[in-house]
Formats: sequence, C-alpha cells, structure tokens
Amino acid sequence: MTETINRNYLEIKSNDILRESNVPKLINTIDLVDPADFQINKFFYKNIGKKHRWTDRLIWSDDDWIKYVTNSKVETYIFKVKEDLAGYFELIIHDNLNEIEIAYFGLLEEYHNKKLGGHLLSEAIKKSFFKKNINRVWVHTCTFDHENALKNYLARGMKIYKKETVKI
Repeated sequence: MTETINRNYLEIKSNDILRESNVPKLINTIDLVDPADFQINKFFYKNIGKKHRWTDRLIWSDDDWIKYVTNSKVETYIFKVKEDLAGYFELIIHDNLNEIEIAYFGLLEEYHNKKLGGHLLSEAIKKSFFKKNINRVWVHTCTFDHENALKNYLARGMKIYKKETVKI
C-alpha cells in the first residue's frame, strides 16, 4: 500500500517578524538541558512521536543517542508545566549557514489543546535568534504531524518556502 505525505518547509528570517503567542496562565518553564541527557531526548521522541510516525531514531542505540545529543551543534530544551514534563524542542545550529533548524518539537498528548504549542514555538524561535549571527530559523512539518502544527508555524509568522509530496 502506498501512502502520500505532504511536507512543508517553513522559515522565519527575523525575530521582528515573530508573532508571539500569549503566555499560558499555567506556571511553566523552558530550560536548556545542560549537561545533555540522551534519555530526555529519547523519552520525548518516543512518547510524542508515537502518534506522528517518528520512526527513524527508533533503531538508534544508546551510543547513537549520546553521540547526537552531545554534539555541540544540538541543543535540547524541555518544557515543564509546574514540575511536570510537558514537551520539548531540539535545535540544530548550522553555523556555516547562519541558521537554526527546529529539528523536533512537540508536546506530550496530555498537554494538547491547552494553548501551549504556540508559546513553546514562540520561545523556540526567540531562543534561536538569540544566538549570534542567525539569519533564519526553519522547520519542516508533514501530514503525520499534529493537525495544528502547520497552523501554529504560520500563526507565529513563519512562511512556507518549499512544498513536496512523497509516496511511501
């Protein structure tokens, strides 16, 4: 059976373009994971990704995870509501291109539909542009991602710069 996937690549080229989401009323924090801890990335990847067909890293060994999260170009931020883990995002810094990729981004299912995704994305974009000499932040989303993912990216001021359809 063949499936068609629509993939959108989005970018934002300045923090001035960012349309921030309202700050949620729930007490929350967004913190850099330092030192890197592959178990956190692995936990979020598996738990958020299971509904969205994130499968490429499921075959990774612990050594693969450690190598990835300890790369100086990768940063992981965790989102907590009160003291509970709620979501995360991974940034990949492409110094040679003066850009940052939001590689993975998401909320655990129990935090969906609480107006938290827009806030988390706003913070991911702001943290990206806070880095020196960053001219662009980009992300891609596809058919399998949360139904509000594309709307959230567009609502924050990101623009689609490439579309593709793939058959799997």
